[in-house]
This record gives sequence, structure tokens and C-alpha cells, in this order.
Amino acid sequence: MDPDDHRSKSESGENGPLEDDEAVVDEAEGVRQTAVEEVDQRIVDLLSWILDTETRAKIYVHLLANPGSTSEEVAKGTGLYPSTVREALAELHDEERVTREKRASEGAGNNPYEYRAIQPSELVGGVVDQVQRELNTIFTLDRVLDRDEDADVDVREDAEPVTITVDETDSFPGEIRRVETEDSERDALDDSESDVEVESASERDAELTDSDEETS
Repeated sequence: MDPDDHRSKSESGENGPLEDDEAVVDEAEGVRQTAVEEVDQRIVDLLSWILDTETRAKIYVHLLANPGSTSEEVAKGTGLYPSTVREALAELHDEERVTREKRASEGAGNNPYEYRAIQPSELVGGVVDQVQRELNTIFTLDRVLDRDEDADVDVREDAEPVTITVDETDSFPGEIRRVETEDSERDALDDSESDVEVESASERDAELTDSDEETS
């Protein structure tokens, strides 16, 4: 057997598994990178909800990773406009979500501010307090509405009946008046018949009384 053939087979046998291992490592690295990007995006989405905008969320994440950054450094790190970063940092500082202090410098001139983000636990704690206040407001409003509904029931009981106005051109008033007239005439006839019956009964009683007296 040729030694060169043996050597080539050995090399091919050694290089084959190595290439497979490298492919597996690359694939695992790609999966890990994708997972990290998805987690980062979810974190940004969550922080966007907490901090109101994605711009503020990106600035917050950058300051967590790079505490003590200036506004210019934040702008370079996030790819945002410097004016946008300065405005957002001012708002976050007013809301006490970032802190700032002058950067120490030996040279003369204006020293820029260095910014640091508060810890995520503090950030979430503030959001929890805000949500709790909003829930308390909602529950209080519900109780007020319940009391208003009870009050409305009492008001409805004491309120006057609703008055319905019918136009003169409508046909119902005439029909109503006609029905009322017919009812009145019927009542009058009933009353007259009752009077006749009473008179007839009185006459019969008088005749019976006269006949009894003649017999006696």
C-alpha cells in the first residue's frame, strides 16, 4: 500500500470530524445570537412600555451597559440624533430615572454631564406604584359610579312621570276623545237605567204597602 494513500486517508479522517464540529459550533453560535437578539428586543419592548418610547428605552439600556456616558457618547452608541438624546436625557433626569453629575476634568472649559441609569428594580418599583395608583383610581371610580347608580334609583322614585306630547296632526287624540265620549255616554245610560230600576222598585214597594192597608 502506498504511504501517501495512507497519509491522505488519515488526514481526511482527521479533518472530517473537525469540520463537522466547527459547523455545529457555528450553528449553535447562530442560535444563541438569535436568542440574545430576541431577548434584547423583548427587553426593549418592555422598557418602551415602561419608559413610554423606544428612544428612551434604548438610552436606558445603553446607560446600564455604559454608566457615566455623556449625551454625545449615548448618541454615538445608540445611533440617535444628539438633540433627541439630550431632550430624552433631560426628561429622564426630571423623572428621576437617570442621575447625572459633572465629569471631572483637569482642563479648563465646560465639563459635560455624565449620566447613569437607575437600577431596573427601582425602575420597575416605580411602575408598580404607578399601576397601583391607577388601579386605586379605577376602583374608587367604580365605587362612586355604584353610589351614583343607587342615587339614580332614589331620584327615579321621586321623579315626576314622563310627559309625552302628541302633535295636533296626529290621529290618536281624536280617537281618544271619541272613546272617552263613548264611555261617557255608556256611563250615562247605565246611570239612567239604574235610576229607572230604583224608581220601579220604589213604586212596587208603595203598591204593596197600599194593598196591605186595604186588606187590613
